[in-house]
Amino acid sequence: MSRKKVTIAELQQKKQKKEKITMLTAYDYPTARILDQAEIDTVLVGDSGGMVALGYESTVPVTMEEMLFMSKAVARGIQSAFIIADMPFMSYQGSDERAVDNAGRFIKEAGCDAVKLEGGSDFASTVRAIVRAGIPVCAHIGLTPQTATMLSGFKVQGKDAEGARKLIQSAKDLEEAGAFMIVFECIPDTLAARITAELKIPTIGIGAGKDCDGQVLVYHDTVGLFERFIPKFAKQYLNLTPMIRDAVIQYKTAVETGAFPGPEHMFTMSQEELDKLY
Repeated sequence: MSRKKVTIAELQQKKQKKEKITMLTAYDYPTARILDQAEIDTVLVGDSGGMVALGYESTVPVTMEEMLFMSKAVARGIQSAFIIADMPFMSYQGSDERAVDNAGRFIKEAGCDAVKLEGGSDFASTVRAIVRAGIPVCAHIGLTPQTATMLSGFKVQGKDAEGARKLIQSAKDLEEAGAFMIVFECIPDTLAARITAELKIPTIGIGAGKDCDGQVLVYHDTVGLFERFIPKFAKQYLNLTPMIRDAVIQYKTAVETGAFPGPEHMFTMSQEELDKLY
């Protein structure tokens, strides 16, 4: 029997029951199908796809059209998982009206269930505007890759009391604004645990310890498809890159030596029909 569509209510129930929520990223149809078959709760079409799938040096250059392209592909492969799409840099920062319009495209055009945006208390009004339009919003605080330069690079956030207080306030403001979920990236585990206990909405950690209500990782990091670097918080469960490279080398060798294609890969016609050509 196929799994029913995951809903926000079910994710909220998981928090209440202290059942962990699972989330992974996907950027294409075949990956989405695999994650759905594995019964991952939530699939994030992250702007991280700009780095691991499109080859950018950061997430900053990713455009709305690129995010929509990836989101549409993922949505075609999902039947049950809850789909969240990242709003790329400068797709929501300009004005609340612009944010609502772009968020709506992920729902209407791409078939996603919700959007995610980075930022703390300063973006509470943006979250409120998108939610008022009927679009669920997942918030994201801590290390925010789109604005990592302002944070002095990819560093752990909230390590001192002042920084921790700002994150606590941001989390509360975003919850009050209507966010249904919040991602904590690269913050101390004890801080993540405290905020998780104080919020009614589920929290998802990435480099934020084990006490969040769930965890998210970049798919390419978990299966070894991104070789430029592996974040400290990521765990590699499989190293596919050398396996795929070996398969490609085998194919190349088979073509060059004439071993491929073999008889089992060919189509034939009768000698009688062939003779009619001459």
